[in-house]
Formats: sequence, C-alpha cells, structure tokens
Amino acid sequence: MNDTRGPFDVENVEMVHWVTLGVSIAVALLLVAAAHWVLKYKLAKVWNLADFIVARTRVSAYTAAAVVGTNLGMPDTALIDRSIYQTIDHVMVILMIAALTAFFVTLAYAFTDSILARLDLSSRDADRRARRLQTQVRLLRRVITSVIVTLAVAAILFTFEEVQALGAGLLASAGVLGIVAGVAAQSTLGNLFAGLQLAFSDALRIGDVVVVEGEWGRVEELSLVNVTIKIWDERRLVVPVANFTTTSFENWTKQGTNITAKVQFPLDWEVPIAQMREEAGRIITASDNWDGRSWSCQIVDIAETGEIQVRVVATASHTDTQWFIACEIREQMISWLAENYPKSLPRK
Repeated sequence: MNDTRGPFDVENVEMVHWVTLGVSIAVALLLVAAAHWVLKYKLAKVWNLADFIVARTRVSAYTAAAVVGTNLGMPDTALIDRSIYQTIDHVMVILMIAALTAFFVTLAYAFTDSILARLDLSSRDADRRARRLQTQVRLLRRVITSVIVTLAVAAILFTFEEVQALGAGLLASAGVLGIVAGVAAQSTLGNLFAGLQLAFSDALRIGDVVVVEGEWGRVEELSLVNVTIKIWDERRLVVPVANFTTTSFENWTKQGTNITAKVQFPLDWEVPIAQMREEAGRIITASDNWDGRSWSCQIVDIAETGEIQVRVVATASHTDTQWFIACEIREQMISWLAENYPKSLPRK
C-alpha cells in the first residue's frame, strides 16, 4: 500500500512525536520534583532518611528522569533514518545505564549519610563504637559503589556487538580466564579483603592514633586500597591496606583514648630522688593536662655509663595532652635540677 500522506500530514506527525518527547521528559522531571517535595516537606518530619535522599539525588534523580523520559518518548524509525536511529538508540541505552547507576550510587550514599549523621564524632574523644561504625559504613559504601559501577561498566560494554561476541568466546574458555583473572586480581582482592578485615575486626578505625613505619599520626581515611594517616606535622602517610594485616603497628586508641606520658632523665648518683619526686608531683598535679588518675617518679635502671635512669610518668586523657604534659615535665624538671642540684646532671 502506498503512503498517501501529504507533506502537511508528515509535518503534523513529526510535530506530534516531538511534542510527545517533550511532554514525556517534562512529566518525568515533574514526577521527580513532586517526589522531592513530598520527601522534603512531608516525610522528612517523620523519616530521617528523606532529607538525605533529597540532598544526594538533587542532580542524579533529575538526570535519570530526563534520560528515562527521552527513552520513553523517542520518535519511531519512520521519522528518523534507520542507521541514525540505531546509533541514537544505542547512545540512549548507554545514557540510561549511566544515569540509573549514578542514581543508585547516590541513594546508597544517602542511606549511609543518614547512619553517619547519627554518630557523635564532634568531640576528640568520640566513642569507640561510633568511630568503628563510621569506618565500617564508609568502607561498605565504597564496596557497594565499586560493585554498582563495575556492573554498570560491564552492562555498557555488552551493549556493543563486538564485546558480546568476545564475551561468548571468553565464556567458552572460562577455566583459563579464571586462572588468569585470579592471578591478575590477587593484589586488588588482597587489599579489598584486608580493608574489610581491618574494619570489621576493630583493629583500625578512622580517628585512631597509630604509629606506622616510625611515624606518629591519626587515621584520616581508610579506603579499599590505602590507609591515609595524617602525621602531626600535617604530612600524609599513605600505606597499602594489606600492610596492616601483614605487619605489626601501634594503635594507641584501640581500647580508649587514655594514655600515659613518660619522661626519662639520665642523672648522676647525687640526685636527691625524694626531692625530685616531690617536685615532679607538684608539676604534674598543677598541670591542666593531667587527667588526675596517677603519676610516679622512680629510678628504673642504672646505665652502663654509670648514670641512673629516673622515669617520671603521668596519665593523660588523650594523645595531645599526653604530649603537652610530657613537655611540661621535661622543661620544668630540667630547670629545677639545673637551678637547685646542678651536680646531679649528667657529667662528661
């Protein structure tokens, strides 16, 4: 049957299809706007997650809606050249996968944000359980994001016929592929499982004070690949996650933030230990950095050079005050010894 439509009819049909496309996109965007309005002004009062969904999906939801609306309202092949239509259709499928991936990733971030927001991490001495949960949630968020993105990339690649043919060939030799992939991914998987092991064994948390490779610092970030440690002088030490499961390290805050400051003095035998102990007690008890638990001043050793080792210790509530009280003890005790008992100082 011959097509009896005139130019005017064709133009009308084209107009209808393009209007339909515009309406489809507009309806999709309006639905997202309505959903955001309901979440923000109605459900947010009773559902804590609502605010986080709106904040996180502000861009991704509208992008996904526009792409879905475009796919639903696309004109048919009668109005577009078939080869061009296939190219556009392929591009739209890829955009659909990418937009929905971004949307689901932001939803995952919104859910984890709602959990992190409930944790009290404002104080320096944040609860250990809160810091542990923070570490686990952030690590799981990265794992989930990695899985979603990996599946999305795989889905996009398999929209190409060449990759589909290649995939069929690879599946035929899955045994050899599995061995090769296993060897190639050994390091990556090792880091992944090491990170999960650290987070869920409570061996390391974000905010922990650690000593690694001779450097003292605080754990700033724990990812699937590396642990970033902020060193006291503002440098960052980046260590592979697997290192923390294969080598020992010091964790000063694993069981809590309480810690003991230690200052050791190599002195002559003539030092009056009773007076030194009394002065050490005066310095420590007068310090704002002492937490009031305990302190001591004792001779702990005699060096081969003939000097005695006097150790002064004082407890502190966390690592910063531990450092400051150690400095106070060291500075004031040296001044007191030099002024009152200079003969007790080490002799050459």
